[in-house]
Amino acid sequence: MAQNARTLADGNEIPLLGLGVWQIPDGRECVDAVRWALELGYRHIDTAQAYGNERSVGEGLRESGVPRDEVFVTTKFYPAQKDPAAEAERSLERLGLGHVDLYIVHWPQGGPTWAWPGMERARELGHARSIGISNFGAAQVDELLSAASVPPVVNQVQLSPYEYRRALLDHCEGHGIALEAYSPLGTGRHLSSGTVAEIAARLGRTPAQVLIRWCIERGIPAIPKSTHRERIAENAQLFDFSLTAADLAELDALDRTGGTDVAVERPWWRG
Repeated sequence: MAQNARTLADGNEIPLLGLGVWQIPDGRECVDAVRWALELGYRHIDTAQAYGNERSVGEGLRESGVPRDEVFVTTKFYPAQKDPAAEAERSLERLGLGHVDLYIVHWPQGGPTWAWPGMERARELGHARSIGISNFGAAQVDELLSAASVPPVVNQVQLSPYEYRRALLDHCEGHGIALEAYSPLGTGRHLSSGTVAEIAARLGRTPAQVLIRWCIERGIPAIPKSTHRERIAENAQLFDFSLTAADLAELDALDRTGGTDVAVERPWWRG
């Protein structure tokens, strides 16, 4: 898996391509998406307590027939709850798994540090092999690191050429934290980009492949979401081409964030 994976600071490996299941309802649609992804070679599935579809993710994993130890499974702690370790146990029950590979604080509601002792406890109990965060900006990362016994190894944020949070990427990498990209296609918005389309046409690829490959070139794990088998298959065709330095520079120039160190422009939580 090494060429298509990244080794995290704790020594665990995360595949660079995953399937995200945000906004896929619990039920057959989610089961099928997970099963198809695994049948098509994906080895990383990303869910969350807030998505309400962990049962379907577990079912899709079992239906795929792919051995558990070959699949990297992520879920996320819903910070409106109180105890990350107890919620991890509930997630494992829903997933039908003995552990997850990565357990993430979904967003820093109530501040960046309060949930972390419970995340560390979930890891100590064997509920999660690695622990991380999501939607944390540089200042929140620093606050957490000053209080953590075990540092996070991943920070999952919205990242794409249009949301190229370069200062946040540099800050996290400097602390041994891998940035992971959710919504690398801009929830579909970026697929109509003229620049992306031109590069895709030149390479004989699709816009989605170019956008996801932009992440892969930087060693950034990406978790595009789809419920269509053909799209899931298309999004996985990433490891037989590369972008040139000129392509990357052209894509980098699409950034609309000013290279920010902020993870979320409009936080949806309070406190």
